[in-house]
Amino acid sequence: MAKILIVEDDKAINTLIRKNLELVGHQCISVFDGISVNEIVEVNEFDLIILDIMLPGIDGFGVIEQLIKDIPVIFLTARDGVGDKVRGLNLGAYDYMIKPFDMLELQARVDAVLRRTQKADKHFTLGEVSVNLDSRLVWFKGTIIDFTPQEFNLIEALIKNRNIALSREKLLEIAWGFDYMGDTRTVDVHIYTIRKKLEWENIVKTVYKLGYRLEVSRNSAVPQNSGVLR
Repeated sequence: MAKILIVEDDKAINTLIRKNLELVGHQCISVFDGISVNEIVEVNEFDLIILDIMLPGIDGFGVIEQLIKDIPVIFLTARDGVGDKVRGLNLGAYDYMIKPFDMLELQARVDAVLRRTQKADKHFTLGEVSVNLDSRLVWFKGTIIDFTPQEFNLIEALIKNRNIALSREKLLEIAWGFDYMGDTRTVDVHIYTIRKKLEWENIVKTVYKLGYRLEVSRNSAVPQNSGVLR
C-alpha cells in the first residue's frame, strides 16, 4: 500500500485520518505544522500528502510551493472559497476536499489519486483468495471463481475499506451507486454468496445492527514489491 504524509495541526483530525488509513493498509506519518514538511520529505519517500491549508509556521499553499520533491497532494481544509480551491489546484494539487468530511470519501479520493499516479495496489491476496482489481478476476485455491459484476463491486468495496465497519446503506452507496433504490436486504444476499464461494464466513464479519466488515490482520496482508498483498 501507499506511504502517506498527513499534515494537519488539529491532533484529533490528524489521528482520525491516520488510524483509518492505516486500517486499510497504508503507512502514515503525521506532522502538525508546515515548517516540518520538507524535513520529513527529505528522509522519506511518500506516495501522497494530505495537506491542510491553515497551518502553523507555513500555510498549506506555502508548503506546496516550497515542496522539495514532486509528491501528489490532496488539500483537506475548511477553506471553502472558490478562489482558494482554484489557487490550490493551480499550484498542482491533485484534489481539494472541504471539511467537515466523510472518511470513506477521503479514502476514495486517496484511492483515485493513487490510481492516477499508478501507486494503487492492483492485487489483493488473503489466504487462498486472490483478487485482481484491474481485470476483476477472483481466484480461490488456484481456480477462477465466477462473480456477477455487482458481486465483484461488493468484494472491491470490502477490500478497499477492509477492517472498517460499513453499514448496509453505505455498501449500497459504494457498490450499487447513489441512485440505487433497492432494499438493503440485497446486500445480505450478496454477502451470503461471497462468503460461500470464498469460504469467507469468518472473514466477512457481521457488525451487529449495522452491516459488515472484511477483517484482515496486519500479519495476513502485508504489501510486497509486486504490489500483491499477502
